Amino acid sequence: MRYRMKDIPAMMQTPAGRQLIKKGVLYRSWPVSSALARLYRQTLARKTRVIAVVGSYGKSSTTRAVTAALHAPEHPNMLLNAWSSIALALLRIRPSQRHAVIEVGISAPGQMARYAPVVRPDVTVVTSIGSEHNGSLPTLEVTRAEKSRMVRALHPSGTAVLNGDDPNVLWMKGETAARIITFGFHPTCDVRAEDIRLEWPHGTRFRLQAFGGQRDVTVRLIGRHMLYPVLAAIAVSKLEGFALDETLAVLATLSPTPGRMQPVAMPNGVTVLRDDFKSGLETIYAALDVFAEIPAQRHIVLLGDVSEPPDRQRIIYRSLGERVAQIASHFVVVGNSLDRYSTGARHAGMPKSAIHDGGRTPAQAAAVLKNILQPGDVLLIKGRDTQMLDRVRLILQGQHVLCNIRFCRMHPTECVSCPMLKTGWGTHRVIM
Repeated sequence: MRYRMKDIPAMMQTPAGRQLIKKGVLYRSWPVSSALARLYRQTLARKTRVIAVVGSYGKSSTTRAVTAALHAPEHPNMLLNAWSSIALALLRIRPSQRHAVIEVGISAPGQMARYAPVVRPDVTVVTSIGSEHNGSLPTLEVTRAEKSRMVRALHPSGTAVLNGDDPNVLWMKGETAARIITFGFHPTCDVRAEDIRLEWPHGTRFRLQAFGGQRDVTVRLIGRHMLYPVLAAIAVSKLEGFALDETLAVLATLSPTPGRMQPVAMPNGVTVLRDDFKSGLETIYAALDVFAEIPAQRHIVLLGDVSEPPDRQRIIYRSLGERVAQIASHFVVVGNSLDRYSTGARHAGMPKSAIHDGGRTPAQAAAVLKNILQPGDVLLIKGRDTQMLDRVRLILQGQHVLCNIRFCRMHPTECVSCPMLKTGWGTHRVIM
């Protein structure tokens, strides 16, 4: 995070501004923190088995699932995944600790090459390769080459646990001499799910085929694409010597990661499906596919903007509008893309009266939804991380929400824990 020195006094006047300053200081401490973490990993933490989780999507849910399966220590900041947050995750390892699971994210070329020699993974899990950060990682080939550096960092005695349904992840098999274990839905995957059934809103049921055995499994995560974290965790736990039934019992209790396909029951009989953490194109389609399976009186979709659309925006938004029209009774758009979404939705047969301008702010979107929602409806909320659309859900729940800014960089801080949620910004200058 980069701010001008003259912005610091204004930032110091609000709790959010002070938090951002602290994040900026942490970001800039990487040269020192990484050197300390690298030394610590080579000495006091050398016997700890480190599992690195990388990929475009699904890292946080996979990190939580693997951590639970290995009975590894959790930490409030375990899902912070860049620069000094990675160094601090290593420095938190206790010398006697058996396993540590570390999420590693990148947004530009060269970053993974700096992280890999510090982390020195024993196991690398790769979740997916997608279009996120396509401004700095312009093609899937560039993205996979960058993320594969954590796979290349494996010793030949290590293991790469790869998404067997993603060809760009499978490409990494040729980048390492380490053992390969695959997970997914394809019949060739070592750990795979079959006969998948959504049990809304309680979770998902599937038949597990793994290491020569099979089990009927039920988890609390919602939807087909949210089984990837579960399958990866099963693969890692088996690799690390844990009994399969023990692992399945643990994973059966794992709750959805906040903001990632998370069902929330509302007081008025509406159920919200929160998927507001990010909105890469692939994640929007995945959420809509699951949403279409949900039994409900009516399906209502609230969409914000697509994060870094990888192609011509008009085409992308029109196609998404068409998909929404196939499954939703009402379509509410918050942000700057109403016309483009509307073109696609109307082309697919959605009446103009069912397409609503949700304005530019969460408060405006919530006001529109209040006039639409009825008991028995299910509402999908999906938008860019900087839009922080969980505020819409909080307003609909009746919570006191005064923060109504259009653009926010407090992410990944949850709105419910943000110091500005209930006070708003008043006359303070907003610097984001």
